[in-house]
Amino acid sequence: MRILVIGVGVIGSNLAADLFASGRDVTILARGEWADTLEKNGLVIDPIFAPRKKKYRIPVIRELKTDDIYDVIFVVMRYTQLESVLPDLSANGSKNIVFVGNNLSPEACVGKLPGKKVLFGFSMAAGHREKDRVVSISLHKITIGQLKGARSNERLIREIFAGTKVKAAYQPNMGDYLLCHAAFVTPVAFACYYCDGDLKRIKNDKAYLNRIIDANIEGYTAIENAGHQILPDPDKDYRSRKYRRTCYTVYKIMCATVIGKICASDHALNAAEEMSALNVGLKKFFEAHRAVCPNYRKLEKDAAKYI
Repeated sequence: MRILVIGVGVIGSNLAADLFASGRDVTILARGEWADTLEKNGLVIDPIFAPRKKKYRIPVIRELKTDDIYDVIFVVMRYTQLESVLPDLSANGSKNIVFVGNNLSPEACVGKLPGKKVLFGFSMAAGHREKDRVVSISLHKITIGQLKGARSNERLIREIFAGTKVKAAYQPNMGDYLLCHAAFVTPVAFACYYCDGDLKRIKNDKAYLNRIIDANIEGYTAIENAGHQILPDPDKDYRSRKYRRTCYTVYKIMCATVIGKICASDHALNAAEEMSALNVGLKKFFEAHRAVCPNYRKLEKDAAKYI
């Protein structure tokens, strides 16, 4: 199986490395100084909780030609960058395209790629990219599938990841999954901006941590009232005390340890334009469905320095 990964930041690098290490025919598309580094030194992944770096000599290209055909193309770019790659994907003869990452416009992506199988995924990896390597943590898990009502691509997904270390969870309603993820992660990004990335400043602020949870619940309520599913399944019980306790415990751990920097503030500070775009999309959704979200609005106001 011939695979191309477009976008080799933290998530794309870990995905490419996992597939390459499992014997897949992987190529990565990169540009500029990062492409120079990859060609000269290889893809270096420095796992945060492991003692040794790993190097992968994965072939690099700098552009996607029309007749350069792959069995699957993974597009692992920020939400705000997706529009720029759609013309090249449309012109290319490859039929299977997987967008991995935040996305509040999945239907638009499908509409601009007629005749192709378009899937969406969300990978469990985090960290940051440095000049010569990717410093990260990866759980080697991906949730992946198509939009609700589209023909199932589960067989293709199983084929892509069979025999690899990546655990793929098939999700037939990725549109609602991504909408719910945005409603969960955006209040967390607001918190990162509120404390300028130093989450330890809010680790003992019980009222503020609960406001993050309240904002998430407001978002989930709006999504459910609009007729969408709450995903992943464990979050369906978002109104319960158990859900609130779980979120509060997770936020306390994130704020008190390096996990918060790795999994939240690194990305939030380096991708403020993406978080701003998610915020704009969510607000349009809330307004369209007449949702009242006072806690969300308060968090947004307190994060105005960044968005």
